[in-house]
Amino acid sequence: MSASRLDTALDRGLTLPAAPVQVLGPSADYDLSLTPDQAFIVATFRPDVLAWEARGYRVVQSPEPSDATLVVVPRSKALARDLVARAGSGLVLVDGQRTDGIDSIFKACRAELGDLPSITKAHGRLFWFEGADFSAWQAPPPSKGPEGFYTAPGVFSDGAIDAGSRLLAEALPDKLPRRMADLGAGWGYLSSRALEKTGIDSIDLIEAEAVALDCARLNVTDPRASFLWEDATTFTPKEAYDGILCNPPFHTGRAPDSALGQAFIATAARALTSRGQLWLVANRHLPYEAALRESFAEVAETGGDNRYKIFHASRPRR
Repeated sequence: MSASRLDTALDRGLTLPAAPVQVLGPSADYDLSLTPDQAFIVATFRPDVLAWEARGYRVVQSPEPSDATLVVVPRSKALARDLVARAGSGLVLVDGQRTDGIDSIFKACRAELGDLPSITKAHGRLFWFEGADFSAWQAPPPSKGPEGFYTAPGVFSDGAIDAGSRLLAEALPDKLPRRMADLGAGWGYLSSRALEKTGIDSIDLIEAEAVALDCARLNVTDPRASFLWEDATTFTPKEAYDGILCNPPFHTGRAPDSALGQAFIATAARALTSRGQLWLVANRHLPYEAALRESFAEVAETGGDNRYKIFHASRPRR
């Protein structure tokens, strides 16, 4: 685990400054051996933010000047390089699993700096350096892709429209209910297409990743849209919706996790009026039918292709 690599490094003579270490991008299940007095967290994913705050850590959304920074490598290479670039010029520790590309980042840093101290343990690596400038690695601000939408490194479907979302958008009826929500809205593609339909008075874009929500604000400028930084698996609206759109995520890390999509379905049923409607797209291999029928009185598969299936569900069960 990550903590064992850090503990090993400390046992071998690595010294941390007295000031708190900032930790960039740790997931909620990251094994951080530093206490809340010794570290603060930089995170933009709402479930991670809430988990770290519940443990007593200070959590911010952007890096701050710090004498030491621990970068937790994400799966996105561009995002990993950006985190290293934003770590600052003090002591920088970089930690991650081999499956998330830590060795590639280590190699790139060595190409710039030469030999670096390193601990390999538990299928991962921790290495560190001090006083280096990696500002050239910093990612640009959200940029517009060839189809006219802003995205950023590390967000879902960076630089391209997700095929499942496109399929669902094309299957929507010409008229949608008055009060709508986009559950797990990402950078806003589904909402932008829904707002082309008639009937909508308002739509809430509900998204847990703050970076994706910032992109959504650039992509969806219609005044009927509102943006909510919330965990869709636990979200409860102040007022029930008439309709919900959803292309739920289905990965926890690298592992497929159908329970995540099932939690989105349960939230949708809880957030709709008694006659509310859900439009949902899912990969064909995901077993969502039972969850849909458990949560809704009426469920129909209304379209799809060889990769995706589209569902329309209504009348949520209370």
